[in-house]
Amino acid sequence: MGKFSPSLRFCDKLPSIMAQDNFTDFAPEPLQPESPTFAEKVGEFFLETFKTILLALLIYFAISAVTDRVRVENVSMQPTLYEGELLVVWEPAYVLGEPKRGDVIVFHHNSQTDEDYIKRVIGLPYDTVSVRDGQVIVNGQVLSEPYIAEVTEYEGDWSVPANTLFVLGDNRNRSSDSHVWGFVPMQDVVGRAVILYWPLNEIRVFNHRDLLESSS
Repeated sequence: MGKFSPSLRFCDKLPSIMAQDNFTDFAPEPLQPESPTFAEKVGEFFLETFKTILLALLIYFAISAVTDRVRVENVSMQPTLYEGELLVVWEPAYVLGEPKRGDVIVFHHNSQTDEDYIKRVIGLPYDTVSVRDGQVIVNGQVLSEPYIAEVTEYEGDWSVPANTLFVLGDNRNRSSDSHVWGFVPMQDVVGRAVILYWPLNEIRVFNHRDLLESSS
């Protein structure tokens, strides 16, 4: 039995020796990520550019589906709008809501042509509109109109039929509008002007508040 005691003593010491060695020399080194090649960088750049362009096109077509862009062609809406200015028109405006007195709208002047006009809504269905002494009166109430170019020189009285609008240009004495040719059928309305986007120094959002509320 005494012959095997050295081996036993060696085995007794083995756990302590192993405990002292953490095997750090055998731990695998972490792999270093490889730098992308030039071709991979170029490919990633074009992929990101493509995704950005695709997203921009989707947004553009989504907006185009519910808006129109209109160029002002005459002086009838001065000083609110001038020739050459560009507008965004919100087409579902009166599908989702009701027109208000004071809305600036685009409409087909003649259903037989592509001719569109831009004017301001003054009277809604069943309103009575009068022009007296340079003032516009709706349902017996004088409108406050800081946007007009000059005092209105003509006079008249109108009763607005159902499903139509009474519209006037802000340049009252140089505008062909409802005081000349009558009312605008609701089905001829293209939409409501919401943003003037050109020229850039004139960018603004149109404020749509009922004129009778503003005058009260």
